[in-house]
Amino acid sequence: MLCRETQIAQQDNIMKNLPTGNQIAHTTTRRTFLKNSAAGGIAAVSGLLLPSLSSFAQSANAHINPLKIPPVDEGRRVGNKTVYDLNIQNGVTEFFKGLKTPTRGINGTYLGTTMRMRNGENVQINVKNTIGETTTLHWHGLHLPASQDGGPHQPIDNGATWSPSFEVKQKAATFWYHSHQFHKTSEHVWQGLAGMIIVDDEESGALDLPREYGVDDIPVVLQDRRFNRDGRMDYSPSRPDIMMGLVGNVPMVNGTLSPFVEAKSKIIRLRILNGSNASTYNLGFNDGRSFAQIGTDGGLLEAPYNTNNITLSPGERAEILVDVSGGNNFILQSRAAASSGGMGMGMMGGMMGGGSQSFNFLEIRPSQSLKNSAIIPAKLAKIDWLNQADAVKTRPFVLEMAMGPMVMLGLTNSHTINGSAMKMNRIDETVKMGDTEIWELGNTSPIPHPFHVHDVQFQILTRNGSRPHPGERGLKDTVLINPGDRVRVIAKFQDYADPDTPYMYHCHILEHEDAGMMGQFVVV
Repeated sequence: MLCRETQIAQQDNIMKNLPTGNQIAHTTTRRTFLKNSAAGGIAAVSGLLLPSLSSFAQSANAHINPLKIPPVDEGRRVGNKTVYDLNIQNGVTEFFKGLKTPTRGINGTYLGTTMRMRNGENVQINVKNTIGETTTLHWHGLHLPASQDGGPHQPIDNGATWSPSFEVKQKAATFWYHSHQFHKTSEHVWQGLAGMIIVDDEESGALDLPREYGVDDIPVVLQDRRFNRDGRMDYSPSRPDIMMGLVGNVPMVNGTLSPFVEAKSKIIRLRILNGSNASTYNLGFNDGRSFAQIGTDGGLLEAPYNTNNITLSPGERAEILVDVSGGNNFILQSRAAASSGGMGMGMMGGMMGGGSQSFNFLEIRPSQSLKNSAIIPAKLAKIDWLNQADAVKTRPFVLEMAMGPMVMLGLTNSHTINGSAMKMNRIDETVKMGDTEIWELGNTSPIPHPFHVHDVQFQILTRNGSRPHPGERGLKDTVLINPGDRVRVIAKFQDYADPDTPYMYHCHILEHEDAGMMGQFVVV
């Protein structure tokens, strides 16, 4: 184990090797990008895009910072509502000791508080914008009226307060919120405008699961960023960054670089959110230990799924239970791999979609005296599976990317769905309230795309004609579509109809969303 002085010296070494001005990505020419991508050499391009770091950021011995736990906000009771007050604000964050990084956050300098809600309660969220420009906050994964969704049709001007109000109609799960400003989502999330939402319900409460927030029930927001030598993490993507999605080379958890957390109970629960702009993480532990996945985007699985690897694309969440007994420290890491552990990511898909990045995210240090934990339940939640026979319509959605000189010069749309780029004044699909539909998702591009649907939690029927991976057999709002994939999902559109205000569907690589890979649907 390295001494703290040596670790800090390694941290200082990082800064000496970082570019002095804008990120080194801007030295990549259009000709270099086209030459390398045409040859399938995206790994070589990544070498140009991302400055190399010292061993500090990747070393198993470099976890010197206690993991920041976002404050939990359970709201305040006002009449028959639970009210939350959120302030979108500019700030300064010290990621590296002695260096001040301009950032944005919600009720803080970077990222936001964790809002905790209960199924069935009425909530009101007062969102004040003080950042000097228009933004939004979208409640990712929540089923609510389109006018309260926080997408690009609910902009919050600087100095204004937006107060959406709705009933929480969700099974217990881990959700999140983030900016969804039209053409600015990627920049605002990169700067820090995102946070976690935890929903509880009676079914989950009856299970003997870890639930002490920040102690044995730990929020884990995974991101990667690029830093300059002066500590800035400016958002200034190159054309290749827009084409492929902006990935960083410095991993962080809850806004903490090189973090560790002390585990005080035998079994801990990690609520993992991939909050990155573009990176897909192939997650496991450095000692190969297995763990139990208990939840997906929209709720608990029917039963725990034992594995040693999960793949999460941007926007996806997973809840896992980890047995920390044994006494040794171990690390949650994202591993470079040719496959996704059964979820279908091929070598080229993994490399081009950010999956080639290797990161050591979080060191877990078991306490010398661990509290006993209950046995992991054999049964978790009841899922009401939708019947394919009840589907009244099947809709195709094809994710596409254009290549070539016109794209690289920014003269034509590079990212489309069904041949069209996003237009705010165009409704792409109309769904009847109460209908059950199958959406068939395809990908003709050379890289994977996480497809996210607002309003509903869907269920995956098949991936390339086969039953989905066990870790995908739950409620989902985001699904990774690999090159050449055909993924069929089913959803029921209920409770809320609004012919004038649309919901979104889009790729959750945020640069792709901003570049046009997004569409709109209304429920009538």
